[in-house]
Amino acid sequence: MKKYFIYLFAVIALVFANGCTKLDQEFYSSVTPETFFKSEKDIKAALFRPFTHAKWYLGEDRWRLQEYTADNFAITTKGRHWYNGGENERYHYHRWTPDDGWIWGSWRGTLMGVALALDAKSDLSKLDYTKFSLTAEDQAAHLAQLDALIAFFYLRGLDFFGGMPIFDSLEGESLPRNTDEEQFNHIEALLKDAITKLPVKEEGSAEEGAITKGAAAAMLAQLYFNAESYIGKPMYEQAKEIAQGIVNNEYGIYSLDTEWYGPHSFTNDKSPEIIWSMPSEFKKLEYNWFYADFYHYNTRQYFNQDMGANNGAHLTPSRKPDGSLYTSDFKLGSPYEKFDDSDLRKKPYKYNGNGNYEGMFIIGPHLTPDGKAINGGEEYNGEPLVFVDQVARFSEVGPGKEYSSISQLPSKMSEGEENTGVRLVKVPIPNLAENTLRWGADFPIIRLAEIYYMLAECHFRSGNAGLAADLINQVRKRNFENGSDPDPVTAANLDKYRFLDEWSIEFLGEGRRRTDLIRWGAFVTESWWDHTPSNSEHLKRFPVPNEAIAGNNNLAQNPGY
Repeated sequence: MKKYFIYLFAVIALVFANGCTKLDQEFYSSVTPETFFKSEKDIKAALFRPFTHAKWYLGEDRWRLQEYTADNFAITTKGRHWYNGGENERYHYHRWTPDDGWIWGSWRGTLMGVALALDAKSDLSKLDYTKFSLTAEDQAAHLAQLDALIAFFYLRGLDFFGGMPIFDSLEGESLPRNTDEEQFNHIEALLKDAITKLPVKEEGSAEEGAITKGAAAAMLAQLYFNAESYIGKPMYEQAKEIAQGIVNNEYGIYSLDTEWYGPHSFTNDKSPEIIWSMPSEFKKLEYNWFYADFYHYNTRQYFNQDMGANNGAHLTPSRKPDGSLYTSDFKLGSPYEKFDDSDLRKKPYKYNGNGNYEGMFIIGPHLTPDGKAINGGEEYNGEPLVFVDQVARFSEVGPGKEYSSISQLPSKMSEGEENTGVRLVKVPIPNLAENTLRWGADFPIIRLAEIYYMLAECHFRSGNAGLAADLINQVRKRNFENGSDPDPVTAANLDKYRFLDEWSIEFLGEGRRRTDLIRWGAFVTESWWDHTPSNSEHLKRFPVPNEAIAGNNNLAQNPGY
């Protein structure tokens, strides 16, 4: 595929992804970087154009592949809604195919991101920066950012698919896939070089989406941390060394936020915990996909907002239809009840005004801010909605109905209702009176809490459970009044399942769960709600989409598909 076609394909995809239906026919193939760039502003626009793609890439299909295939989230069929040809069940039951759309979107989106970054790198590398009152060091830092961004896309692609076609220019055509190890080495080389050229984040500065030395170091640590999953070679010691360096401020000044909501709030760009985040703005539809997936049609009344939603996704249930916990049935999942009752995050979400809020769940009676009941429109049409941490057709219990008692109710993917499941509010929502704050929370890509947990897991794997527990507790304590944690991690209670619970609790809904389960050998071997293990190792990788193979017959399919 020639450069012209890769670039044009990327532009078309981005234009249509943003809802535009008109595409200018002229292509600026005759315009060279030397004539196109007139100022530093033009340089920055070119530099950050592929970051716009990365912002899109972080959500939607990539998030869905990480979360709906794992133990914390599900999109249940709710009466006449959300069966979607069985798509949601296929992901939950690990029966996806090479024709599934989320998989194709993620393959295509990964390589598109690489292509866009390479295109920007090609243009910027040809410039004489001194003509723009910039230095050679500025140019090297800009190119290093793009190298790190390419590494980011390839790292995500390695996680999803294994080896992909590696290209370092846009002149290649129908390239075959590289091996997992070749892609691993390519990512490693890009990041190691970028770290030497990137600036450190200035202390107290707000995040603006740029990749700094700390972000590149964190990505390298992530690569090593999951190396056993990627290339069959444990590299926890290498991950531990870099993670400790980040904690020691060797790659920039970071510190844990003192408030649980700090890394997620409307002003999280100023949180000292954020190592890399994507900027977000009002009216840019930054998180409309998340809002639409999660919330009920009438939840706009709960938020005192005007946005519509599709009422699909929710947390997997912690309780059976009879109200008892799934404690003895499986160890994974049940995310809501993994939070201690005194955890500040476990409160129902409530917007208190002036950018302040509490809690991060929707559960129980659905009420407007002034306490009025919000009614349903499907199974509970005209009746007050009450969100439950259960999955079952409670509306079909009673005289003359499908079930005579709750004890007969099945709980599975096909049995949802409009009030099924706890809803997550990780991205805060303001009311209409303060609507300029909407989507003001940036998308946290890497935060220091992840580095603490990564470092803790590395210590645990090398036999130091006490130090691992201490690192986790340093993060946990902010989630309780006065830092009083009723169930701290200890060397005695820390095992595989406590670790997975801690990753789940802290990073719930942050698009990483599948990766954590794979690293712990739990993705295809463990049970969770309405999911039995397949014990099929090939499912740790998604298939190469059939659409990709149709366009490039040099692509080999992953084993098992």
